Amino acid sequence: MGDRSQFERLIKGQLDSLYRTALRMTKNTADAEDLVQETCLKAYRYYDRFEEGSNLRAWLFKILTNLFINRYRKEAKAPSQVEFDEAEEYQLYGRMLESGAVTMGQSPEKQLFDSMVGADIERAIDELPEDFRIVVVMAFIEGLSYEEIAAALDVPMGTVKSRLFRGRKLLQKALMERAREAGVIGPS
Repeated sequence: MGDRSQFERLIKGQLDSLYRTALRMTKNTADAEDLVQETCLKAYRYYDRFEEGSNLRAWLFKILTNLFINRYRKEAKAPSQVEFDEAEEYQLYGRMLESGAVTMGQSPEKQLFDSMVGADIERAIDELPEDFRIVVVMAFIEGLSYEEIAAALDVPMGTVKSRLFRGRKLLQKALMERAREAGVIGPS
């Protein structure tokens, strides 16, 4: 790509998404701003390596993720081990259906999200273990495809699907607890 000003315009269109994801990764506004700034600087420095026509969004998210891993993850403790019961696949939907909190045929997550306060959802996402949180944010909040997430994280697509599945289950469990606390669904 030869024109730096065109490249700068393209990056500016991704700043909000990059910042939201960086904020979810770092859980700190100053660190998120630094991470986005470093991402933009690195992208600008290597703009000549970007192939026009390829996926700029995935390339930027890969830079962001690599910088996060290199800078922040080393300082963090080892990822926590997560156990979950695969049999709970449809537990949220079943409980909400029984309590009348949802109607048949609609996504239980969407109905639960609609009934909850945004801060509760953000808190539940922020409490996910890092590996799952990053994938959930990229998929559900930023709308990246499996392929884009795999490229950004430099992991196989199967890993993305697995982390997204597990992250979704953990998120369902946390949101079900919050819904129970808020009286949206009855006790188990």
